[in-house]
Amino acid sequence: MEVPMSLNHSMETQSKLIARVPDITGRALPEWFQAIDNGPSFLRCDERANWLADEHGLTHGYAAAIVHEHERHRRSRHL
Repeated sequence: MEVPMSLNHSMETQSKLIARVPDITGRALPEWFQAIDNGPSFLRCDERANWLADEHGLTHGYAAAIVHEHERHRRSRHL
């Protein structure tokens, strides 16, 4: 049984995870954002994070951080 994952990292944890994404994953954030944009059209962030983790072999912590950052950037573009 899969344990539910939280997308609610502290700001400090989020910042640390995002700073390490390129080194840990070998891909920059814009590449991950493009993967999310081109991936399945999930409505919920946790579904996107699970897909990202499963499809690309990421830990759920990094997947959730990338999805959270993607949402933050997406919202700021639409303001």
